[in-house]
Amino acid sequence: MAPSTPNQYPVRLNAEQRASLAAVADSGKAPVAKVRHARVSLLSDRDRPGGPYTDVQIADVLDLRVNTVARIRRRFVTAGEAPALERKPRLTPPVPPKIDGRVEAHLIALCCSGPPGGRVRWTLSLLAGELSRRGLVTSISAEAVRRALKKTRVANTSGHRGTA
Repeated sequence: MAPSTPNQYPVRLNAEQRASLAAVADSGKAPVAKVRHARVSLLSDRDRPGGPYTDVQIADVLDLRVNTVARIRRRFVTAGEAPALERKPRLTPPVPPKIDGRVEAHLIALCCSGPPGGRVRWTLSLLAGELSRRGLVTSISAEAVRRALKKTRVANTSGHRGTA
C-alpha cells in the first residue's frame, strides 16, 4: 500500500465542526457517502482523543481506498466542511441532449406544417425520421420527440381532442 501523508493536509476540527460531523455520522438519515465522508473527517482530526488515524487505518476501518481517504481529507482542508461532505455537482449532463433549442424550433415548425404526402397527421416516428432526414440530428427516437413536444406543450394538431 502507498504510505499515507497525514501531515500534508492536517485536519483540525473545532467543537462545532466535530459536533456537526458526529451528528451526520450518527444520524442514520444522511446518504451513505456523506456519512463516510464525515467519519473520514472525524477520524482524521488532529485533536481527536487517541490521535488521528492514518489514511491506511481509516481506509481499513471504513472499507475505502487510501486515495479516497486522502482526497476527502484534502477537500476538507482546502474547501471546507460542506464541499467535503457533499458530492461535487456535475456541470454537464453525462449525455448531451439531442434536441436543443434550434432543433426544438424546427420540430415545432414541422408539427405545425402539413403532414407528408399520403398521411393524415404527423406521428412521432414520422417526426423523428424527418428530423434525421433534414440533418438536424444524426438519429433520434420517437420517445425523445414525444418528451420534447410534451415539454413545449405543443397542441395536438391532428384535430383529435383528448379527454379532459
